[in-house]
Amino acid sequence: MAAPAVEGAAETALRAVLLRARQAAERAGTHPDRVRVVAVSKTKPVSLIRQVYDAGHRYFGENYVQEIADKAPQQLPKDIEWHFVGHLQTNKVKTLLAGAPQLAMFESVDSEKIANHLDKAISTIERNPLKVLVQVNTSGEASKSGVDPSSCVGLAEHIKLRCPNLEFSGLMTIGMPDYTSTPENFKTLVNCRRQISKALGMAEDHLELSMGMSGDFDQAIELGSTNVRVGSTIFGPRDYSKKQPN
Repeated sequence: MAAPAVEGAAETALRAVLLRARQAAERAGTHPDRVRVVAVSKTKPVSLIRQVYDAGHRYFGENYVQEIADKAPQQLPKDIEWHFVGHLQTNKVKTLLAGAPQLAMFESVDSEKIANHLDKAISTIERNPLKVLVQVNTSGEASKSGVDPSSCVGLAEHIKLRCPNLEFSGLMTIGMPDYTSTPENFKTLVNCRRQISKALGMAEDHLELSMGMSGDFDQAIELGSTNVRVGSTIFGPRDYSKKQPN
């Protein structure tokens, strides 16, 4: 893993991550433009996010509702494409959507219940359908959110057929506790995409795979990831004393 970035070095760290992502895509025979690097800025100050933004980056992610609500609407430019990548309680859906009106993607739909609440809330506001990913628990850990791989088709079908204000866009998984995943975890997500493609009649290359974080994003890209979530390698170690529940 690259050395953690500190303020003043985030731009350099970003460029190193983007280079590694490009090289991994080339090794996989994938056009580098098909791989998105989401800079996950949880617990980080607006000043550090702005440094990465000023370097030309536009994809940022947050895990906590209150953080994205505090940062997104007033303190940072409106052309940022925000991704929400944390577990969300249904009673926080409206807070998330109000706090981040330019939310581009919700990466962690892990139940029909949260999908239904998102769909209903979006129907009451003026915005385009929200892109969502189904979160799959590929490691089988009880501590991880996400549906079992055997249930991924059912949840994807529910979103596509019963949630008109959501745009089913693919799948997401989280790595092991040390923020690395085995090839088997990634291959499980690839297999889930194959099953969904067949069941729903969607082309596989139209379905995103969000897999890979700071410790394993190179490997994830080589195995087909189109969206990697990189935090500490760009922004430095996190201060979890600022963590707020979702």
